[in-house]
Amino acid sequence: MIDPQDLRAAVQRGLITEAQAAGLAAMAEARRQAVAGVEPGEEPFVLFKGFNEIFIVIGLSILFMGWIGISAALGAEVFSPGGLDTVLVSLVTLAGLAAVQRYFTLTRRMIAPSIALAVMTALTGWVLGLAVADLVGLQELAASALSSAVIAGVMLLHYRTFRVPFDAAIIATAVFSTVWALLAGGGILPADGLGLLHLSGTGPLSVLSLVFGLLTFALAMRFDMSDPLRVSTRSTTGFWLHVVAAPAIVNTTALQLLANGQAGQLLLLVFLLVIACVAMVIDRRSFLVSGAGYAVWLIVTLFDGSALVILFLGFGLVFLGAQWDRLRSALMRALPEFPDKDRLPPYASTK
Repeated sequence: MIDPQDLRAAVQRGLITEAQAAGLAAMAEARRQAVAGVEPGEEPFVLFKGFNEIFIVIGLSILFMGWIGISAALGAEVFSPGGLDTVLVSLVTLAGLAAVQRYFTLTRRMIAPSIALAVMTALTGWVLGLAVADLVGLQELAASALSSAVIAGVMLLHYRTFRVPFDAAIIATAVFSTVWALLAGGGILPADGLGLLHLSGTGPLSVLSLVFGLLTFALAMRFDMSDPLRVSTRSTTGFWLHVVAAPAIVNTTALQLLANGQAGQLLLLVFLLVIACVAMVIDRRSFLVSGAGYAVWLIVTLFDGSALVILFLGFGLVFLGAQWDRLRSALMRALPEFPDKDRLPPYASTK
């Protein structure tokens, strides 16, 4: 907590204004309350602060759909590659979304409307990318690569302006889609979009999946370690990056193991146990849930599915959820000192 006397002295010396002093005091108090409310083993996660935010999201969604309808009526090809008219409408839409987001995100600090507006911005970037691709004569995979790159660029600018943590997940996915489209266009990866959803346990696509997952995980850890007490948006940004990273990391190993029958399914449980240990060390349930959920999806959709394996996974998640703080504390105490261990979330009471 910043000492009020220090703030008054700084104002008297002209180092800061009275408004800045009040802002610093408010921020310090908010951080103090946030830290005081964080218990060991907890992972802060808020999608909305109240039903009013849901109410506003519904209104924004209806407003956005109405604008799309008017744009289509005026000749903009919103649902298919269009020309210059679509580019202009997309730019106007982006400007309008930015103006609205400035109020709901920067002024009102609302969570759900900020996420909804981020999704609308990404969709508009997708339309803009397809329209530009159509203007320059790009087709199919080349158009997809350009559109994904436009989404990544637009959302990167969006994040730098509004600091919406959910932007990180969109940016990461758009970057992956861009790389995939470029490599598929060059004949290195399969061009089947449906096959992309299942990824692959072997070949270049599996390497791309694993490398992408590890890089995203490393970026997520960079955000996490800058805010171990998890009281800022940097931690929430790390949360969404973990949600994207875990399935990409689990994909390659899980598919290779599941291809070996029942023995592979048992090995998959062992692998997920390792993932659980990593999740406890970094104190990220989101990393474990996202990875385990993707593994279950693979078991159900690509293989006949093993009810016993799914049962064990469900039991394990429930058990970890009930005993997370105790298990993490025991694990962290058992581990030897390693670089940046002190920059991870605390595993013992700080009171």
